[in-house]
Amino acid sequence: MSLMSIDIGTTGCKVIAFSAEGKIIAQAYREYPLIQPKPGWMELNSRDVWEKVASAIREVTAQTKKDPVKALAVSSQGEAVTPVLQDGTVLDNAITTFDSRTAGLEKRWVEKYGREEILRITGVPPGHITTPPKLLWLKENKPEVYDNAWKFLCFEDFAYFKLGLDAAIDLSLAGRSMMLDIEKKDWSDEVLGEIDFDKERLATVVPSGTEVGKIGKKVAEHLGLPEGTLAVAGGHDQPAGALGSGVIAPNLAMDATGTVECVTAAFTEHIVNEKIVENNLCSYPHTVDGMFVCLAYNFTGGCLLRWFRDTFGQQDVAEARRRGVDPYEIILANIPDEPTRLLLLPHFGSTGTPYLDPNPTSAIIGLDLATKREEVIKAILEGITMEIKLNLRLMKEAGMDVKELRAIGGGAKSEKWLQLKADIFDREVLALDVSEAASLGMAMLAGVAVGEFKNVREAVSLLVKEKKRFFPNKTKAAKYEEKFEKYRKLYPLLKQL
Repeated sequence: MSLMSIDIGTTGCKVIAFSAEGKIIAQAYREYPLIQPKPGWMELNSRDVWEKVASAIREVTAQTKKDPVKALAVSSQGEAVTPVLQDGTVLDNAITTFDSRTAGLEKRWVEKYGREEILRITGVPPGHITTPPKLLWLKENKPEVYDNAWKFLCFEDFAYFKLGLDAAIDLSLAGRSMMLDIEKKDWSDEVLGEIDFDKERLATVVPSGTEVGKIGKKVAEHLGLPEGTLAVAGGHDQPAGALGSGVIAPNLAMDATGTVECVTAAFTEHIVNEKIVENNLCSYPHTVDGMFVCLAYNFTGGCLLRWFRDTFGQQDVAEARRRGVDPYEIILANIPDEPTRLLLLPHFGSTGTPYLDPNPTSAIIGLDLATKREEVIKAILEGITMEIKLNLRLMKEAGMDVKELRAIGGGAKSEKWLQLKADIFDREVLALDVSEAASLGMAMLAGVAVGEFKNVREAVSLLVKEKKRFFPNKTKAAKYEEKFEKYRKLYPLLKQL
């Protein structure tokens, strides 16, 4: 018996089969391209996405004949929405989080309700990345798509629909959209009513872990799954990762370094106050019943290191290929031990919190003729981490202090980066013996649904293990605190120019 997770990200999908002990039995990954029809536009071909998901499922099920899949759950990126007909025909590409064509459209809701009221209702600050501006853009610019669509589905509910089941979306992903009424645990009449949108055109909202249905014979045969495999409501990828990291208690947070750098903190109540409103923080449902998450993030995360690799690291890539190692192992090998003299502002794309600026500015400050390549590389890590430190500081001011961070994602593979995080954050950073936290979180939900675990807390206690703990070097932490005071002034100053 195995438990399957399906993770649908922005640039690729991952399917993993876990044993009940949390060990990976089989896994498959597929990439798909972001489509940029115009500058600032970022779309996904949802037909292509599902084909890649289906292909990955088949690859995994081919390796699980001795451990057939008993249940599955889906985690996915947030905000993106796909218009479909009732027969499953996709009418248009999905507008992704990173797309900037909707910039300014959120003002419609701000002017009607105000930022604080939107946060109180939905838990998410009004911004162009949320789903309602995407619906409004389609209504105003592609009425033939908007009018003919049967439903508009996020990628979790789209996956269940393609599995032959009713379209269901869990509370965490629905919450991420800025369309959920947190108190009612259903779609918001106020938010949707502003554009006369019928909530019947959205998926059914259910708590994470809810049974969505059993997969029928035709779809099961097509994907290699056992007939009757149970599908379970999953989660938005960040709360899914928080669950898989054991972040199910206050003062804990997951630090995920992928394309985006994101901290997801857990707490026990829906909090709205002046600091949350001022800094575009959020407070929406966790994948754990009765809990909430706050996300703080920067869209330029690990992708900035990838930019360096692709732009300046061709020799590193060639050397890595020759030696059979990860290129980043070579790139990071000789970075200086001490803090650099540089300040790097890591906004090479749209900013995340606290600014939510679709047209930001970025910079490397302090370059001179003595600057070495390795200093620039470390400055990249420092800049990404300083931005998260800024967000952690703002979260603390809002009443959500994080004592311990649990690192996952590509950045968690580098001990040098993890120690740097501990020094800059001046907090303990915990590396987990979990390589795929979001996927493991989905396996936990699937396992609870079929009785492998009593509840998610038991699943966490059994499956989440500490690998190594990184403690801040107090001398370096003091130096970075001094550097941080300069860093936090940099963005407002450059933005004026």
